[in-house]
Amino acid sequence: MKEKVVLAYSGGLDTTVIIPWLKENYNYDVIAVCVDVGQGKETDGLEEKAIKTGASKYFLVDCKEEFVKECVYPMIKADAIYEGKYLLGTSIARPIITQKLVEIALQEGAVAICHGATGKGNDQVRFELTVKALAPELKIIAPWRIWDIQSREDEVEYLEKRGIEVPMKKGDTYSRDRNLWHISHEGLELEDPAQEPNYNSLLHMSVTPEQAPDTPEYVELEFVKGEAVKLNGQEYTPAKMVEKLNEIGGKNAIGTIDMVEDRVVGMKSRGVYETPGGTILYAAHKELEYLCLDKETQSFKSIVSNKFAEAVYAGQWYTPLREAMSAFIDSTQQTVTGKVKLKLYKGNIIPAGAESKYSLYNESLASFTTGELYNHKDAEGFINLFGLPLKVNALVKKLNKEN
Repeated sequence: MKEKVVLAYSGGLDTTVIIPWLKENYNYDVIAVCVDVGQGKETDGLEEKAIKTGASKYFLVDCKEEFVKECVYPMIKADAIYEGKYLLGTSIARPIITQKLVEIALQEGAVAICHGATGKGNDQVRFELTVKALAPELKIIAPWRIWDIQSREDEVEYLEKRGIEVPMKKGDTYSRDRNLWHISHEGLELEDPAQEPNYNSLLHMSVTPEQAPDTPEYVELEFVKGEAVKLNGQEYTPAKMVEKLNEIGGKNAIGTIDMVEDRVVGMKSRGVYETPGGTILYAAHKELEYLCLDKETQSFKSIVSNKFAEAVYAGQWYTPLREAMSAFIDSTQQTVTGKVKLKLYKGNIIPAGAESKYSLYNESLASFTTGELYNHKDAEGFINLFGLPLKVNALVKKLNKEN
């Protein structure tokens, strides 16, 4: 019997080329696995296509709910944003996709896992770190690092020579990644940071601010321990919550960013990301934290948030550090329960009120009117002590200047 390899299969150009390439160069039985994390219609007809291209078997694994519940929601609770902009749409999906690939590889007795990530990209790191963490005995095959193909044009030529249908139009060579959380766009005019993106032809989930309604739309989100459970009073599962917010956010031009980022492998790259529902969830969650978390916890959590984002971006999901950070973050979310109202208008998210039974806001303390919990005279002693280092420093400077 031939040895088996599990291929992370999307039906796109790269993985369409990889099936015949694996058969020609390794003589493997190729098991094509598509992990559905919300690609939508992109998964339609993939089984027929994979088998026709040369795969011996095909699996479609639906894990949309698991993806949002076990990966996306922990990331929201962490307030993890990479380099101040990127909501980690591609990054956060890779660990669960690879986890499912590993499960099927072990189930089918495969000896290797193959992915279509390039030698310049982040995904090669994310896929392979997860394989090493979950099944280090499996071989990893990364065609882009070893084959002679140098470009998308070479891939198209490769397929045409073998009479295999090319799964893209020659004029539309954007590199895209889509899941329930977002869609990313790279390539073409985006490779020049001096050029403005052609948003009218680029956007898939959203519209431009010019195309958004002229009247604002209000949304109310209810959270329990940092997780969104209701939207406008209606309960939704995690995946359905993201779907609904994508619809609302997209039509209001929410969550489109143009970003030059630092890849794991050291270079800078530019992409346009659409994350309409995710942007709303992040904004609402943060507003509730402002109300429910004390100053020192918020301050330290911001440090953890940054490290958490870096770990997700680099594919370090199945690591002791990420698990430890998640444990800390979960402990901070025990009181992040309540409702947040937001106003959406032409790409803007405007806070419109928040409430929680765990709110640390005390009207008696915050009001200009003197309340029983606060004595204005106490501030004098506090300022004297708080400013003591400044006073001592000034006295030392004065003394040395006089001498």
